[in-house]
Amino acid sequence: MAAQQYKSLKEFYPFYLSQHTNTASRTLHFIGIGLVLFCFFTGFLFHDFRFFLVTPVIGYGFAWVGHYFFEKNKPATFKYPGYSLASDFILFYDLLTGKQSFKAK
Repeated sequence: MAAQQYKSLKEFYPFYLSQHTNTASRTLHFIGIGLVLFCFFTGFLFHDFRFFLVTPVIGYGFAWVGHYFFEKNKPATFKYPGYSLASDFILFYDLLTGKQSFKAK
């Protein structure tokens, strides 16, 4: 059976959510993206490039721990890096605003 090919973020996001059903994983993703935003703005504010260097390590580190230890699945980043990154920020916003819950339904 051929793997699903997503042609838009709108089409991809439901799949993304299906890969993030564990509360611990969603929490780790939320923390990771929050720290990514913190590092980005701190690096910009203080003109310190070291914050930019650790940004991907922090963001992906938290997310991949969630996938490998809690979700027990492979991150979609490897096949859909752009859609996956955009979906990380959408999920962060949805969790922050209450549109999504940390405990998936």
